[in-house]
Amino acid sequence: MRIIAGKFRSRQVRSLPGADLRPTSDRLRETLFNVIAAARPIEGTTWLDLFAGTGAVGIEALSRGARMAYFAEAARKSAELISQNLRSLKIDSGFQIFQQDAVAAIAKIAEPIDICFLDPPYKMEEQYEKVLAALAKAQVVGENSIVIAEHSKHFDPADGYGQLQRFRKLVQGDAVLSFYKSNS
Repeated sequence: MRIIAGKFRSRQVRSLPGADLRPTSDRLRETLFNVIAAARPIEGTTWLDLFAGTGAVGIEALSRGARMAYFAEAARKSAELISQNLRSLKIDSGFQIFQQDAVAAIAKIAEPIDICFLDPPYKMEEQYEKVLAALAKAQVVGENSIVIAEHSKHFDPADGYGQLQRFRKLVQGDAVLSFYKSNS
């Protein structure tokens, strides 16, 4: 895996061996950032990378000028990997890592989030409802926030969770990006 654009362009991001992690592919990450950049500037934004795994999405955001990236990852080895990836790029500020589940991490963030990306393991379909429902109630998600859920094309999360309503669905191979905004 590599960083696609920005300050750390073409730099490698490490992953863990085995099937425990399914990082967002470079191609899908590029599509994600192209869609977001077409809608709003990335520079100066605040990101929340839930089920962060390698941290590639949040690191890509930092590379492209995001002001802050919060990483939430429950697995200790993956949280350590995110820290290693940040250190290898010499990123020493503008981030916070929460080694805990996504809902608990959401509750700890005190500032508004511009972009939230969640990518639970595809087999954990129940996490989409749990986390999207928590985000719909969270103070950190405002009217200008965008929440993006990556999921399998064989599973479709609901079109709405409380105030969050899906406004776009983008299919790329076996993966789908569902984009949600607040309707409040």
